[in-house]
Amino acid sequence: MTDNETGGAVGKRPGNGYVRPGIDDRPDLDKALTPEQKIAVSRLAVPLPTQPKGEDSAASVGVQETRMGAESGTPVAAMANSVDAAVLDPNSAFNDMRDPMVSADGHRPSKSEIVRLGVGFALNAVVCAIPWVALSTVILPQVLQNINPATKESMLGTINAVGSIVALLANVIFGTLSDMTRSRLGKRTPWIVVGGLIAGLPVGLIAISQHSFPTILVLWCMAQLGYNIMLAPFVATMSDRVPDKVRGTVSGFYGAGIATGQTLGNVVGARLNDHGASGVTLGWVIGAAAFALIGIITVIVWPREKSNVNEKRENITVKSVLMNFRPPRHAPDFYFALVGRTLMMGGYWMINGYLFYISQDYIFAGQPKAKDSANALIALMGVITLVVSLIAALTAGPIADKIGRRKLPVALASCLFAAGIVMPLAMPSRVGMLLFAAIAGLGYGVYSAIDQALNVSVLPNSDEAGKDLGILNLANTLSTVIGSVFTSTIISISKGMHHVTATPPSAYRVVFIVAIVIVLVAAYLIMRIKKVK
Repeated sequence: MTDNETGGAVGKRPGNGYVRPGIDDRPDLDKALTPEQKIAVSRLAVPLPTQPKGEDSAASVGVQETRMGAESGTPVAAMANSVDAAVLDPNSAFNDMRDPMVSADGHRPSKSEIVRLGVGFALNAVVCAIPWVALSTVILPQVLQNINPATKESMLGTINAVGSIVALLANVIFGTLSDMTRSRLGKRTPWIVVGGLIAGLPVGLIAISQHSFPTILVLWCMAQLGYNIMLAPFVATMSDRVPDKVRGTVSGFYGAGIATGQTLGNVVGARLNDHGASGVTLGWVIGAAAFALIGIITVIVWPREKSNVNEKRENITVKSVLMNFRPPRHAPDFYFALVGRTLMMGGYWMINGYLFYISQDYIFAGQPKAKDSANALIALMGVITLVVSLIAALTAGPIADKIGRRKLPVALASCLFAAGIVMPLAMPSRVGMLLFAAIAGLGYGVYSAIDQALNVSVLPNSDEAGKDLGILNLANTLSTVIGSVFTSTIISISKGMHHVTATPPSAYRVVFIVAIVIVLVAAYLIMRIKKVK
């Protein structure tokens, strides 16, 4: 055997010239393998946990976690109970034997079932987003302006902040309770249906209580409670029932629904507001009907969730319930995703939560019929955003699945959204707002399509998906708090400095700058995630 025959990778022969098969003729892997092959081989490695000198490995975190799972009956878990065992790395490809077309609940969905799941996610997102955005960004601001124009921003900030705290708690609590639910209808379906019904009732009651700020505050918080009772188990369904192989595509359906619903919400809200008091009242009634029915419609469209009555569950005690609310440990990627999403959506709500006031008091400040001009501008922006975000959302998910990347597109989408905010800052005009709608809408469409798939990818434990996704979805509520508090505080300070009751246009320039900064910080944090490309 010559060096040429082995690519120059033959080991040295011993002095007697005899070549020991499998020893002396082994190839030099550093030379014989391509970089891609080396990466593939390295993924098969099973690194053993390092132990400080003199420490019993049975006391290590890894072994203890394995012991905690011993009731599963797996050989590795049983071994950890009796011997000083090394714990296998669950992130190694050697141990990841899951079929990417089988969902976490063990079912291999057919193509029609995957389509039904995607349609259900998209339909729920559209039907919920249209009234929610119409009410929160146009109708509610108009109602508060009718109550007291001088304090409208602070009242809106208070409602959003308090409502978000209620939503924050509801998201975690009912996401966890859905994880623990055992019923003939499954663990998610009952909560999705009941949550929608609870959300619809207080929205309908606001229609007859539009002149009392305290009453509106209480009813809006009740609506947030019901909406998040539905939302937490709804989002957890993506982890339960959507296979990893198509999760980006289904997330794209969901993102397209969000993008479409939110942009249509601005259009619908502006058109209803054009009809005065009757249009405002109609908006609340439409919202009540949409929320009450969408949970029922969603579970009808989806393939029926299988019964989990016989699914194993630990005995419910006060301690076990409290333990289910603990946040994940040793999961830095999870927290990068959480904070990144919170800041990105915080920047989003700083602008979109005050879109009616920005259009009226910044773009058309001092002009006659500023309210009518603002409604017309918001409607046109909604059409532009609908087109670009829908295209982005429908294409970004499949592309992300094909290239196998989720982190980078989400970060770039955040940067694109920040670039959109620059437009009305540099050009405080109708054109600047239309450019914002196009550029930021494109970025938000991509973000909406892929971000939920990224969130599912960083979950540390699929068995606690409802709880952990509930924590991740705190970003939706915390971001509303950030957007409301930051914007209302900036405006209040600006009014105080100028000693006026009307909002000075310069206040919104500061709002734009702060929003740009926090969105760019969000992009940086997303890029810090290591286990997802």
